[in-house]
Formats: sequence, C-alpha cells, structure tokens
Amino acid sequence: MAQRYVRVKTTQGQIYYGLLQPNRNVAVFDAPPWLGGQTTELELVLDEYQLLAPCAPSKIVAVGKNYASHAREMGTPVPKQPLLFLKPTTAIIADSESIYYPSQSERVDYEGELALVIGDRCRNLTPEQARKVIFGYTIANDVTARDLQRKDGQWTRAKGFDTFCPLGPWIVRELGAGAKLQTFLNDLPQPRQSASIDTMIFSPEFLVAYISQIMTLLPGDVILTGTPEGIGSLIIGDRVRIEIEGIGSLENQVVSVTSPPLVIT
Repeated sequence: MAQRYVRVKTTQGQIYYGLLQPNRNVAVFDAPPWLGGQTTELELVLDEYQLLAPCAPSKIVAVGKNYASHAREMGTPVPKQPLLFLKPTTAIIADSESIYYPSQSERVDYEGELALVIGDRCRNLTPEQARKVIFGYTIANDVTARDLQRKDGQWTRAKGFDTFCPLGPWIVRELGAGAKLQTFLNDLPQPRQSASIDTMIFSPEFLVAYISQIMTLLPGDVILTGTPEGIGSLIIGDRVRIEIEGIGSLENQVVSVTSPPLVIT
C-alpha cells in the first residue's frame, strides 16, 4: 500500500501533518512533508484525532473542460489551451464533512477530479521540470452551482461557495498513469462518472508548467485537473463518493444551509 500523507487535528485542537499507519494511527511529522517534515516520537491513535483536508493551500487553481467528453456534454469546443479558474480556500472541506446547498442555487452538480499537490515554490517551468514539483495526488470534488455558472457568465460565484471543494482523504506520492476515476451517488452500484486519468486533454505536468508561467506556485498549493463526462445534479440528502485507483475514496453528504451568520471580530 502506498504511503498516505494526512493532516489531522487532535482533540486538543493541535494540527499536524503525518503518515497514516495501517492500524489507522498517525505518525506525526514536525513540519509538512513537502517542507522536509520528519516523523517525531508522537503517534496519535484513532480516537485522538480528526482527519482534515490533507493540505492548506495558498490557492486552488482549477482547470475546466480537460476531458474531451466533458467538453462535448457541456456543448462547447475542446479548449486549445487550459481553461483556468480559481476556487477560494474557504471552499475546502475534508472527507465526511457536509456540502452545504446554497439557497441562491437551484442546481448543484458534482464533479469528481484528480487533484495535484505542489511540493516546491516554482514559476516558469517546463513540463519536464513540472514533474519534479508535484509532491503528490489526492481527490477533489469541484462542486458547482450550474445554474449560477450559466447565469453569471463567469464562474467565481458558482464555484466558490463554502464547502464547494471537498478534498482528500490523504495524499499519495505515486499514481498509475491509467488510474480510473469514478463517481458514485448514494451507494448505487453504477458509477455516474468513469474515466482513466490518462484521457485528460492536458497532462498534469503540462498543467503545472502552464500555470507556473502565469503565477508562482507555492508548496501545498492545489491544482484541480478537470472532470470527465457524467456530471449531474445533487439534492439535499445525497451522498457523493469519488474514487481514484491508487488513492482511495472521498465521500460527502449534501445538507441544507442552516448555520447562523458568522461575524469575526
């Protein structure tokens, strides 16, 4: 089994990076692994921690229509260059946390995706150089308010709601080129999405290089590599699970927005 790099919060509120052991204990690091973190003498047992999203990026750079089949189902041409947009880091939630259905929207869609985690500060890379700065891989759900995406003509609101970027459950360093991505809804056996990641239009290395020629990428930054065909709507109560061979699965439930306003002083 591949090593699984995690980020956890203890029952005392401390946040650590570490390695998930086969018995579900976490061997705690003294720093994020992409910053040279090493294991310490501290090991957390299962009831001593909560699994968080596996990194805390400075930014999330996402890629639209990076599978030809998805471009076709959206009724648009295949992009000649990567189509980029940003998601706010406040959209990130962990495995098993809830996706909140915003009251402004009447259609919210799942989009299962492979996510890349950057390991070094970098800019102006070639694809060959970019391969060396990808620390690892995890799973993402680029949740989208589809009606608002169409209405606004740009994607910030539709992609940017709190909880609209489930990420995790952990990071692996290596991934097979033909790993299969599948999305399941409510434990139904037939996947809603199913594609090999090697059918992307633009490869992970190309995407990292392309993005690095626009903006500096920092350690821990996340790149969402696009979703295959089979996107569909979610309703309150749905559970959506995304699986990628060699990583695992990311599952979240859709709930209504019931939280009161939050004022930070």
